[in-house]
Amino acid sequence: MDRDLKGRAAIVTGAATGIGAATALLLAKRGAHVAINYSKSEADARAVAKAAGEAGAQAIAVQADVSKDADCRKLAAAAFEAFGRIDILVNNAGTTKFAGHTDLDALSADDFAHIYAVNVIGPFQMTRACRDHLKAHGDGSVVNVSSIAAIEGIGSSIAYAASKGALNTMTLSLARALAPEIRVNAVCPGYVATEWFSRRFGDDASAQLATSVGEKNPLKSVATADDIAHAISFLAGPESRQVTGETLLIDSGMHLALVGANR
Repeated sequence: MDRDLKGRAAIVTGAATGIGAATALLLAKRGAHVAINYSKSEADARAVAKAAGEAGAQAIAVQADVSKDADCRKLAAAAFEAFGRIDILVNNAGTTKFAGHTDLDALSADDFAHIYAVNVIGPFQMTRACRDHLKAHGDGSVVNVSSIAAIEGIGSSIAYAASKGALNTMTLSLARALAPEIRVNAVCPGYVATEWFSRRFGDDASAQLATSVGEKNPLKSVATADDIAHAISFLAGPESRQVTGETLLIDSGMHLALVGANR
Protein backbone atom coordinates (compact mmCIF):
# COMPACT_ATOMS: atom_id res chain seq x y z
CA MET A 1 0.00 0.00 0.00
CA ASP A 2 3.03 2.27 0.02
CA ARG A 3 1.91 5.55 -1.62
CA ASP A 4 -0.71 3.69 -3.65
CA LEU A 5 -3.10 6.63 -3.22
CA LYS A 6 -0.68 9.07 -4.85
CA GLY A 7 -2.55 11.67 -6.86
CA ARG A 8 -5.80 11.18 -5.01
CA ALA A 9 -7.37 13.57 -2.54
CA ALA A 10 -9.30 13.07 0.68
CA ILE A 11 -11.36 15.04 3.15
CA VAL A 12 -11.39 13.87 6.76
CA THR A 13 -13.88 15.63 9.02
CA GLY A 14 -13.10 16.04 12.69
CA ALA A 15 -9.44 15.40 11.90
CA ALA A 16 -7.69 17.57 14.47
CA THR A 17 -7.28 14.76 16.99
CA GLY A 18 -7.96 11.09 17.64
CA ILE A 19 -9.25 8.78 14.94
CA GLY A 20 -9.60 11.61 12.42
CA ALA A 21 -6.01 12.75 12.86
CA ALA A 22 -4.66 9.20 12.64
CA THR A 23 -6.69 8.60 9.48
CA ALA A 24 -5.54 11.81 7.81
CA LEU A 25 -1.89 10.94 8.51
CA LEU A 26 -2.26 7.39 7.25
CA LEU A 27 -3.92 8.52 4.02
CA ALA A 28 -1.12 11.07 3.58
CA LYS A 29 1.49 8.35 4.05
CA ARG A 30 -0.29 6.40 1.31
CA GLY A 31 0.19 9.43 -0.96
CA ALA A 32 -3.21 11.13 -0.81
CA HIS A 33 -3.58 14.88 -0.44
CA VAL A 34 -5.67 15.60 2.64
CA ALA A 35 -8.07 18.31 3.77
CA ILE A 36 -8.07 18.26 7.56
CA ASN A 37 -11.34 19.59 8.90
CA TYR A 38 -11.77 21.01 12.38
CA SER A 39 -14.56 22.78 14.21
CA LYS A 40 -12.67 24.47 17.07
CA SER A 41 -9.19 22.92 17.44
CA GLU A 42 -7.28 25.00 14.89
CA ALA A 43 -3.84 24.52 16.41
CA ASP A 44 -4.25 20.74 16.52
CA ALA A 45 -5.55 20.67 12.95
CA ARG A 46 -2.62 22.70 11.68
CA ALA A 47 -0.24 20.36 13.46
CA VAL A 48 -1.85 17.39 11.70
CA ALA A 49 -1.63 19.22 8.37
CA LYS A 50 2.07 19.89 8.98
CA ALA A 51 2.69 16.22 9.78
CA ALA A 52 0.79 15.19 6.65
CA GLY A 53 2.94 17.54 4.63
CA GLU A 54 6.07 16.03 6.13
CA ALA A 55 4.76 12.64 4.99
CA GLY A 56 4.90 13.93 1.43
CA ALA A 57 1.30 14.98 0.86
CA GLN A 58 -0.31 18.32 0.20
CA ALA A 59 -2.47 19.16 3.20
CA ILE A 60 -4.76 21.99 4.25
CA ALA A 61 -6.65 22.67 7.47
CA VAL A 62 -10.21 23.92 6.98
CA GLN A 63 -12.60 25.13 9.66
CA ALA A 64 -16.18 23.94 9.16
CA ASP A 65 -19.11 22.88 11.30
CA VAL A 66 -20.55 19.87 9.48
CA SER A 67 -23.99 20.47 10.99
CA LYS A 68 -24.21 23.53 8.71
CA ASP A 69 -24.77 22.83 5.03
CA ALA A 70 -23.01 26.02 3.94
CA ASP A 71 -19.91 24.95 5.88
CA CYS A 72 -19.99 21.51 4.26
CA ARG A 73 -20.09 23.08 0.82
CA LYS A 74 -17.28 25.45 1.82
CA LEU A 75 -15.14 22.53 2.95
CA ALA A 76 -15.73 20.59 -0.26
CA ALA A 77 -14.96 23.68 -2.34
CA ALA A 78 -11.73 24.34 -0.43
CA ALA A 79 -10.52 20.78 -0.95
CA PHE A 80 -11.33 20.84 -4.66
CA GLU A 81 -9.67 24.22 -5.10
CA ALA A 82 -6.52 22.97 -3.36
CA PHE A 83 -6.26 19.54 -4.97
CA GLY A 84 -8.38 19.63 -8.15
CA ARG A 85 -10.28 16.50 -7.16
CA ILE A 86 -11.93 14.66 -4.25
CA ASP A 87 -11.68 10.87 -4.19
CA ILE A 88 -12.21 9.98 -0.53
CA LEU A 89 -14.52 11.39 2.12
CA VAL A 90 -14.18 10.23 5.73
CA ASN A 91 -17.13 11.39 7.82
CA ASN A 92 -15.50 11.23 11.24
CA ALA A 93 -16.77 14.37 13.01
CA GLY A 94 -19.09 13.49 15.86
CA THR A 95 -20.50 14.63 19.16
CA THR A 96 -22.37 13.26 22.16
CA LYS A 97 -23.82 14.07 25.54
CA PHE A 98 -23.17 11.80 28.49
CA ALA A 99 -26.44 10.62 30.01
CA GLY A 100 -27.24 7.35 31.72
CA HIS A 101 -29.55 5.19 29.63
CA THR A 102 -31.98 4.74 32.50
CA ASP A 103 -32.27 8.49 33.13
CA LEU A 104 -34.73 9.49 30.44
CA ASP A 105 -34.94 13.00 31.84
CA ALA A 106 -31.24 13.62 31.18
CA LEU A 107 -31.81 14.26 27.47
CA SER A 108 -33.82 17.07 25.91
CA ALA A 109 -35.16 17.45 22.40
CA ASP A 110 -32.40 19.98 21.82
CA ASP A 111 -29.80 17.38 22.86
CA PHE A 112 -31.18 14.93 20.30
CA ALA A 113 -31.34 17.61 17.61
CA HIS A 114 -27.72 18.68 18.16
CA ILE A 115 -26.36 15.13 18.23
CA TYR A 116 -28.28 14.18 15.10
CA ALA A 117 -27.23 17.41 13.36
CA VAL A 118 -23.55 16.49 13.72
CA ASN A 119 -23.64 12.67 13.62
CA VAL A 120 -26.27 12.08 10.94
CA ILE A 121 -27.13 15.23 9.02
CA GLY A 122 -23.46 16.26 8.86
CA PRO A 123 -22.33 13.09 7.01
CA PHE A 124 -25.30 13.41 4.66
CA GLN A 125 -24.51 17.04 3.88
CA MET A 126 -20.82 16.31 3.39
CA THR A 127 -21.57 13.41 1.06
CA ARG A 128 -23.94 15.58 -0.94
CA ALA A 129 -21.41 18.42 -1.12
CA CYS A 130 -18.71 16.06 -2.42
CA ARG A 131 -20.93 13.83 -4.58
CA ASP A 132 -20.10 15.24 -8.01
CA HIS A 133 -16.36 15.28 -7.32
CA LEU A 134 -16.43 11.74 -5.90
CA LYS A 135 -18.28 10.53 -9.00
CA ALA A 136 -15.95 12.23 -11.45
CA HIS A 137 -13.35 9.46 -11.60
CA GLY A 138 -15.74 6.55 -11.13
CA ASP A 139 -14.16 5.16 -7.95
CA GLY A 140 -15.04 7.50 -5.10
CA SER A 141 -15.21 6.23 -1.54
CA VAL A 142 -17.11 7.46 1.50
CA VAL A 143 -16.33 6.01 4.94
CA ASN A 144 -18.64 6.88 7.83
CA VAL A 145 -17.28 6.55 11.35
CA SER A 146 -20.06 4.97 13.38
CA SER A 147 -19.87 3.02 16.64
CA ILE A 148 -20.60 -0.25 18.38
CA ALA A 149 -23.31 1.83 20.08
CA ALA A 150 -25.29 1.61 16.83
CA ILE A 151 -25.36 -2.19 17.02
CA GLU A 152 -25.63 -2.86 20.75
CA GLY A 153 -27.61 0.18 21.95
CA ILE A 154 -24.88 1.14 24.41
CA GLY A 155 -22.56 4.10 24.77
CA SER A 156 -22.55 7.60 26.17
CA SER A 157 -26.29 8.18 25.77
CA ILE A 158 -29.42 6.87 24.07
CA ALA A 159 -29.29 9.85 21.72
CA TYR A 160 -25.74 8.98 20.68
CA ALA A 161 -26.55 5.30 20.10
CA ALA A 162 -29.65 6.23 18.11
CA SER A 163 -27.71 8.69 15.97
CA LYS A 164 -25.11 6.07 15.08
CA GLY A 165 -27.87 3.58 14.28
CA ALA A 166 -29.28 6.16 11.88
CA LEU A 167 -25.82 6.63 10.38
CA ASN A 168 -25.55 2.88 9.71
CA THR A 169 -28.93 2.88 7.98
CA MET A 170 -27.96 5.94 5.95
CA THR A 171 -24.76 4.14 4.91
CA LEU A 172 -26.92 1.45 3.27
CA SER A 173 -29.18 4.01 1.61
CA LEU A 174 -26.30 6.04 0.21
CA ALA A 175 -24.44 2.93 -0.95
CA ARG A 176 -27.45 2.06 -3.12
CA ALA A 177 -28.07 5.62 -4.27
CA LEU A 178 -24.49 6.45 -5.27
CA ALA A 179 -23.38 3.17 -6.85
CA PRO A 180 -21.58 2.35 -9.05
CA GLU A 181 -19.31 5.41 -9.05
CA ILE A 182 -19.13 5.82 -5.27
CA ARG A 183 -18.78 3.17 -2.57
CA VAL A 184 -20.17 3.95 0.89
CA ASN A 185 -19.15 1.98 3.98
CA ALA A 186 -18.93 2.46 7.73
CA VAL A 187 -16.63 1.43 10.55
CA CYS A 188 -18.06 0.73 14.00
CA PRO A 189 -15.37 1.06 16.67
CA GLY A 190 -15.84 -0.23 20.18
CA TYR A 191 -13.86 1.44 22.96
CA VAL A 192 -10.90 3.30 21.44
CA ALA A 193 -8.05 4.49 23.64
CA THR A 194 -7.59 8.08 22.48
CA GLU A 195 -6.52 11.32 24.13
CA TRP A 196 -10.21 12.29 24.32
CA PHE A 197 -10.61 10.08 27.38
CA SER A 198 -7.47 11.53 28.97
CA ARG A 199 -8.73 15.06 28.48
CA ARG A 200 -12.12 14.21 29.94
CA PHE A 201 -11.18 11.89 32.82
CA GLY A 202 -7.44 12.42 33.35
CA ASP A 203 -4.54 10.16 32.42
CA ASP A 204 -4.82 7.76 35.34
CA ALA A 205 -8.57 7.23 35.11
CA SER A 206 -8.33 6.88 31.34
CA ALA A 207 -5.63 4.22 31.64
CA GLN A 208 -7.65 2.34 34.25
CA LEU A 209 -10.73 2.46 32.02
CA ALA A 210 -8.83 1.07 29.03
CA THR A 211 -7.41 -1.72 31.18
CA SER A 212 -10.82 -2.57 32.59
CA VAL A 213 -12.50 -2.65 29.18
CA GLY A 214 -9.62 -4.61 27.66
CA GLU A 215 -9.81 -7.30 30.34
CA LYS A 216 -13.47 -7.92 29.48
CA ASN A 217 -12.90 -8.14 25.73
CA PRO A 218 -12.22 -11.58 24.21
CA LEU A 219 -9.01 -10.28 22.61
CA LYS A 220 -7.91 -8.80 25.97
CA SER A 221 -7.15 -5.46 24.38
CA VAL A 222 -8.69 -2.22 23.20
CA ALA A 223 -8.25 -0.51 19.87
CA THR A 224 -6.11 2.55 19.28
CA ALA A 225 -6.83 5.40 16.89
CA ASP A 226 -4.29 3.87 14.50
CA ASP A 227 -6.21 0.57 14.50
CA ILE A 228 -9.38 2.33 13.39
CA ALA A 229 -7.46 4.43 10.88
CA HIS A 230 -6.15 1.30 9.17
CA ALA A 231 -9.69 -0.04 8.81
CA ILE A 232 -10.86 3.28 7.38
CA SER A 233 -7.90 3.34 5.02
CA PHE A 234 -8.79 -0.15 3.81
CA LEU A 235 -12.36 0.89 3.00
CA ALA A 236 -11.15 4.11 1.39
CA GLY A 237 -8.61 2.48 -0.89
CA PRO A 238 -8.68 0.29 -4.00
CA GLU A 239 -8.11 -2.91 -2.03
CA SER A 240 -11.80 -2.78 -1.02
CA ARG A 241 -13.11 -1.96 -4.49
CA GLN A 242 -15.73 -4.74 -4.24
CA VAL A 243 -17.06 -3.59 -0.86
CA THR A 244 -19.99 -1.22 -0.42
CA GLY A 245 -22.85 -0.91 2.03
CA GLU A 246 -20.78 -2.65 4.70
CA THR A 247 -20.46 -1.86 8.41
CA LEU A 248 -17.20 -3.13 9.89
CA LEU A 249 -17.16 -3.73 13.64
CA ILE A 250 -13.73 -3.11 15.21
CA ASP A 251 -14.10 -3.74 18.93
CA SER A 252 -11.60 -6.38 20.13
CA GLY A 253 -14.58 -8.73 20.36
CA MET A 254 -16.54 -6.52 22.79
CA HIS A 255 -19.86 -7.46 21.16
CA LEU A 256 -19.17 -11.12 21.97
CA ALA A 257 -18.71 -10.30 25.64
CA LEU A 258 -21.90 -8.25 25.66
CA VAL A 259 -23.90 -11.12 24.16
CA GLY A 260 -22.51 -13.48 26.77
CA ALA A 261 -23.36 -11.08 29.56
CA ASN A 262 -26.97 -10.84 28.39
CA ARG A 263 -27.67 -14.56 28.35
